[in-house]
Amino acid sequence: MVRSLPPLSALKAFEATARLGSVGRAAREIGRTHGAVSRQLSTLQQHAGVTLFERKGTGLQLTPSGQAFQRTVSEALDTLANGYRRLRDDARGPSIHVACSATFAMRWLVPHLGNFYREHPGILIRLSMTSPRDSRDDDADIALTWDRLASPICDMDQAVSLADVAFGPVCAPGCAIAIEAGRFAMPARIAHEYNPRSWENWEAVSGFQTTSASEQSFPHTYLCIEAALAGIGVALAERYLVQSEIEQGKLVAPCGWIAFSGGFAVIPLSDRASQEPGRVFIAWLKAELEKTGTESRMMSDGVTK
Repeated sequence: MVRSLPPLSALKAFEATARLGSVGRAAREIGRTHGAVSRQLSTLQQHAGVTLFERKGTGLQLTPSGQAFQRTVSEALDTLANGYRRLRDDARGPSIHVACSATFAMRWLVPHLGNFYREHPGILIRLSMTSPRDSRDDDADIALTWDRLASPICDMDQAVSLADVAFGPVCAPGCAIAIEAGRFAMPARIAHEYNPRSWENWEAVSGFQTTSASEQSFPHTYLCIEAALAGIGVALAERYLVQSEIEQGKLVAPCGWIAFSGGFAVIPLSDRASQEPGRVFIAWLKAELEKTGTESRMMSDGVTK
């Protein structure tokens, strides 16, 4: 059967423009010039004999025909992308594509991956540095989520709980802090630029009231921890992510840790999460977190519930 189809490039240009509402933004996303995308859209409309877009202010909006065609094209491109991903994954052998924050990858997952490969040398782990809300656009099979101070678990019905998470203020030894009657005073509070409510959320759960002479903001959790190590001030950190520095005495946790039950979770994003490589990795991750969590609690004064 001979299929009458427009070029795939025209369909990609149409889908991106329809989704983004702008030829310019679509051109940047798919790596083409503004003129090239405009010509592809014009050719597609002429070939179909129907208007797909109309002007709205400085942007574009879909006509009713365009809206119906967008659903068809989006579903078709998703099916094609998923099929191609499975083809590549099968060619690589057993693998699982994991999306997680850069901080968790750098400070915990990658340093522990050697243990996984020693136990399961035939399974390849592919990593993407992303946030859970963006991971669906990144071909990931599973997303790892841990920062309960910043946001609740997404897709709760699908989430697989792995371990508790515990947060607390951390600072370099000798930092001029003061704790008295539920009040925690610090010379400088280190905040995350994109999670501005983290300190407020920690105060609500811990019962502490914090004061600081100044505040320094950084755009990444990893940088907040590094700033605490450098003596700039006090940062909020998850226990797993600073375990090594606490054990080595490079950081102290003067208020202990506030635990969030089941706060570390896996979000399945594809059917590969339930296949053997995914099941093996998730089981290993749960066991490894339990092991390191036990080691961390043995090194600390205990977890405050």
